[in-house]
Order: sequence, then C-alpha cells, then structure tokens
Amino acid sequence: MRVVENLNHALREVLAGNPRAFLLGEDLLDPYGGAFKATRGLSTSFPAQVVTTPISESAITGVGAGLALCGDTAIVEIMFGDFVTLAFDQIVNFAAKSVSMYGTRVPMRLIVRLPTGGGRGYGPTHSQSLQKHFIGVPGLDVYEMSPLHDNRAVFAQMIAAERPCVFFEDKVLYTKRMHEVDDLFTWDLADGVARVHVDTPPDCVIIAPGGVTHRALAAMRRLLLEQEIVCTLLVPSRLHPLDAAPLVAVAREARSVVVAEESTAGGTWGAEVAHALHRELWGVLRNPVALAHSADSIIPTAGHLERAVLLTETTIHDTVLESLK
Repeated sequence: MRVVENLNHALREVLAGNPRAFLLGEDLLDPYGGAFKATRGLSTSFPAQVVTTPISESAITGVGAGLALCGDTAIVEIMFGDFVTLAFDQIVNFAAKSVSMYGTRVPMRLIVRLPTGGGRGYGPTHSQSLQKHFIGVPGLDVYEMSPLHDNRAVFAQMIAAERPCVFFEDKVLYTKRMHEVDDLFTWDLADGVARVHVDTPPDCVIIAPGGVTHRALAAMRRLLLEQEIVCTLLVPSRLHPLDAAPLVAVAREARSVVVAEESTAGGTWGAEVAHALHRELWGVLRNPVALAHSADSIIPTAGHLERAVLLTETTIHDTVLESLK
C-alpha cells in the first residue's frame, strides 16, 4: 500500500466511525479527489460529511474550528502547506486557545492537514516546510506523516487527544510504499517512535521527522557500506509536545546524534530535540547534537537548483561524518 492510500483509508475510517466527523477543503469532491488524491472516493461514500469549500484557508480552518468547538470532529485540508500562514490566526488564536481559555477544558477535535515540503519542482510558494512555526504553541499538537506509521493509528491518537493538531504530510511520501525499508536494516515501532537499525550498537543516531525518512535511510546505507559507520534512525510521529524519553534511551548507545529536518535553521523542532538531549546526555556524547537543515533560501523551481537548497541524503551523510570527528 502506498502512503496516500493508507492516508485515504485513515480518513475513510474516521468518517465511517462518526457521522459527526467532517472533512473540509478545496477540490475534495470526486472525481478530482483533492490535489494529491488523498480524498479520492470519500465524497461518494460520505456525501454529507465531505465539504468542498471556496479558496479561503482562513475561512476553511475557522469553520473547522467552529465545528470542533461545537463537539464535532473536523479534518481540514489545506491544498498546499505554504498557505497555512493564511490560517495562522484561526489555529493559534482560536483553536489552540479554545481548549482551555473558557475556564474548563473544552475538547477540540480539529486536524489541519498540510501537504508540505519540496522535491517536486513546485517552486517558492508551494514547497516550504513550516513545522517550526507551530512548535511550542500551547494547546496545539504537531504531527508529521511517516511511511513507518499507520495513519489510521495516528489519526485515532490525534482525535483521542481532543486537542487541535496540525498534521504535516511531506508530498514526496504520497507515492512511496508503506513500511518499505532497505534490506540492510530492520525496523520496529514503540512509544510512537519508529526505529530503523542493524543488530549492533550505533556509532550515530539520526533523528528525523517522517518526510526525511528515505533521505536518512539512503545516507545510512552509504555510511555503512562505504565507511562502516553504523547508524540508527528514529522517526517520531508526534513532534510536539516532544517526548524525549524514547530518543534518549536509544541515543545513550551512540557516540553522536544528528537531527535532520527539511526546514531552514533557526527556532526549529530539531533545536528543541537537541536541547532535550543535551540535558540528558551532556558528557556522554562525543560532540554536541548536530543539526542538518535546508539552506537559508527560498526554494527554486528548477530541479538542479532545488536540490542545491533542500536537505539531501548528502547533507545528512556529511553531517554524520562531521559529528563523529
């Protein structure tokens, strides 16, 4: 099953399990089924629950938050994650605050889906990774889609938390297959964190969100075959609030830690991970936790220029080597 098919099954399961669950967004209805086909077939099966909307990210998210405030479950699709900036007020000043600002806890079952990231030649306005702008907002959970996490379980977790969630979906993952890992490695899942490893203590632990999974695996393969450097990859599903304990437990075994993310440097999720690990592992690791990011630039459309800006397999590979010096 491809990741987009797994995502479609997750959305279908939510709608089928609750007649008061709604899916809202632009161009969701069949036969189009959304820009990346994640909603294909859903409007046919659930015509009263799938709502196509005008092009207004603020309005879509505001309606979704209003439904959540009234006790419904709302899943909002922003066609491209870049445009979530137009809904920032609704998410941060309305939805996230509504959980606790009325004097008693209010369940807010709102999920805002954000197709995100570069690698597809969509250019500066359709390729950003904006996760860092939502890290640390009180009352708001931040998740990222992963090829190693079943979206059905992830959506059930987000809804059960009864807090607004932003769910970043790296666009390069949609056509990837679920649970596909290089034959050199094995993988398991525990405490919401997927671990890809070999059966020997690692030299380096790489921590990355779901969209970076395949680039990290490619770097791990090169490091193992060319340098005999053993790496373990950790991929958490929930980025914030950060549960550092599973990461610390594995990182204790290694000489270095690298956090790789596609966003530009400065105030990032990776910096939060590094801070948490430094508190626990200061004096254990050979060097401070290293961070790998995309370049400080807008994202070009031309493929060769885009590759020069975005986080790549080579970026991760070189950062691991530097961390072990």
